[in-house]
Amino acid sequence: MADEKEAKPQTQKESESKLDHTALEIEKLLETEKKRSQEFLTRLQYLQADYDNQRKRFDRETDQIRSYCSERIVTQLLDVVDELELAIKAGKGAGASQKALLDGVEMTYRKLRKVLEQEGVTPIECIRGKIFDPRCHDAIAAEECDDIKECTVLEEIRKGYLLRDKVLRPAIVRVAKPKSE
Repeated sequence: MADEKEAKPQTQKESESKLDHTALEIEKLLETEKKRSQEFLTRLQYLQADYDNQRKRFDRETDQIRSYCSERIVTQLLDVVDELELAIKAGKGAGASQKALLDGVEMTYRKLRKVLEQEGVTPIECIRGKIFDPRCHDAIAAEECDDIKECTVLEEIRKGYLLRDKVLRPAIVRVAKPKSE
């Protein structure tokens, strides 16, 4: 019987030792799983950030493509605007028989200008005496002039246009230069 009493405490000690060992293993496993979980969370956050960046890039590229397509169409329509302006100028001297035709051309011109304005197209202001700006003007001639400062616009030859803040087509102008002595 003495052996049984000694065996029980020893078995109890072994059981406690096994439990301690098992508890340590469980803690190690728990720590390992926490690290793995944190790694997965970090990877997920990086993937989410990558996804968000890709979506923003896609949206930006889509806007650029739309803007480019709009710009191409609007540029082609500006030639039509020029032709309508020429027709209106030519029709101003016409008689009463051409009045209805001129009215129709002017109406078409106004509608087209309204559509272009809705797309963000505005004419570049180009009046006599305005300082020449190479970003929005193309000078095709320079003339000597006393009454206007050097490098100022004398006359607009062809209208220029902006598409929002971008120069779509520069205005073609004649500029003043000082008289040579």
